Formats: sequence, structure tokens, C-alpha cells
Amino acid sequence: MAVYDHSYKNYAGALTPEWSRFLILPRHAFRDVFKSKLFTAFFVICFLPLLVEAILIYLHHNVNALAIMRVNVRELIPVDASFFQTFVNIQSGFAFFVALLVGPPLVSRDLRNNALPLYLCRPFSRTEYVAGKMSVVLVLLSAMTWVPQLLLFLFQAYLEGGRWLIDNLWIASAIFIGSFVWILLLALLTQAISALVKWRVIASGALLGLFFIPSVFGEVVNMIFRTRWGSLISLGALTKNISAGLFGTFEQTTTFITDMDGSGIVNRVQLTEPPLWTSWAVLFLVCAICLAILSAKVKAYEVVS
Repeated sequence: MAVYDHSYKNYAGALTPEWSRFLILPRHAFRDVFKSKLFTAFFVICFLPLLVEAILIYLHHNVNALAIMRVNVRELIPVDASFFQTFVNIQSGFAFFVALLVGPPLVSRDLRNNALPLYLCRPFSRTEYVAGKMSVVLVLLSAMTWVPQLLLFLFQAYLEGGRWLIDNLWIASAIFIGSFVWILLLALLTQAISALVKWRVIASGALLGLFFIPSVFGEVVNMIFRTRWGSLISLGALTKNISAGLFGTFEQTTTFITDMDGSGIVNRVQLTEPPLWTSWAVLFLVCAICLAILSAKVKAYEVVS
């Protein structure tokens, strides 16, 4: 409208609270994500291991079902820390592929279309923008990892009794911390790679390469030098060690390799895993690098020389 008409007015409607303004980003992102029927089907498939886990927990406490199936309760998998760790690791594998599908286009699409000035010219900080984009990955992965796992833990506690809950409460903390560390790492990596690479296919390939290439190189280093310190460059090995430490299954000196020397004699060599604090330190360094990349790339404008 023409300014000289003086017919414009200030907005008189209700204002969105400042703390929740970043939630507009995941709200529209979820709408775009679940438009794909293939992704929705895959996301539903990711919950099948949880169904198997719930059935195993239920069978442990259903005498009639065990009698009908003629199964000895001792033959079933014991519901302990290793049981929950196994299913947490399975869900973590599915979470990686969900992050691979969802994460890369979140920031790269805005950078490719020069949309950041439209976001940041509003009462919207860079931190809120990054938090809004990361929350898409965090919410999706939480919904398939630690949230259902804790519900199944409570289901087991309900069937087993309050004493079991008190004695095994540390398993719940291991489920939450181990799962959250993994999904936070995936969220930071996907957003950092998305900020560096503006094309979705290349960003997805870079994420795959970041996990698999260092893992292969680390195993080569381990085999050549007969050590386990090469695992520190493998993100998968780092998170595996951290998960084992949280669940109490980390064994530092029980890894063996066999090899044939020139005389044809088989040798068994006992190797020592790096201390757990080194895995935490490297993982913290990776997260710090991702935050630095996001801080450098998420800007309202970019100066091109």
C-alpha cells in the first residue's frame, strides 16, 4: 500500500513466545519429511526390532505362553544389560539411515537457495536456526531409540517388580546417555556436512564416507601395527566403546587377532583397547568441530571474493 495513505497499522495479534519461535522450523520440516510414503514405510519398519524386544520381555513372564510353545524360560535370552544394549545398538543402526535420509537437505537447501537472509532478518538468531534444524533429527531419532527403549525398560520393571527396577536403574541411564550421544553426534554431523555441501546426494555420500572410510583405515592401522588405537579414528568404534562402557560390557584386554606368518604358524595376539576417556575426548572434539563449521557457515550473507 502507498505510504502516504497512512492506512497501515502495527500488528495487533498475539505474539509467539521468544523461546518457542524456532519450533516453526521442525513443524514444517516434519510435514515435508512424511510426505514421502517410502520414508514413512521405512520409519515404521525401524520399529520392528522394538516389537521383537517387547515380545521377548513378555514371554519371560508369561507361563501359559511358554507352556504352549514348549519353551524353557532358561533357553530364552536373559533380560539384562546385554539384552538392552543389543537392541539399543540395532536401533542405532536404523537411526543412522534415518539421519542419512533426513539430515543432509535441512541446511543445504537453504544455503543453495540463499534463504538464510529471509530467516535471519526476522527475530530469529543463528542459534535458534541451528537448534530448529537439529531438532528435526533429534526428535525423529529419539522417537525410535531411547524413548521406546525406556518404555520397554519400564515394561520389564513392571513385570519383574520394584526390586528389579531399583537394582537395574543404571541400565535406564545407560540407555538414555548412550542413545542421546549417538543421535546428537548424527545431528551435528548431518548439519555440518549439510552446511558445507549444498547438494543432497553429495552430502549423503560424504556422511557415508565419514563413517566407513575412517573405519576401514583404522582397521588397517590395527592390523599392521597390531594395536587397537587405530579405532580412535572410527566414529562407529568410538560410539561402540562408549556404549559398552555405559552398559558395563567394555573389556579392555580381550580382543584377539589371528594371523599367519611366513612359517605358516597361527599366532594369537592379545590387544588392549584404548581407555574409555579417549573415546569420549575424540567424540567431544568431533562435536566441537561440527559446531565450529555451523558457526562459520550459517550466516545471513556470504562475501565472495
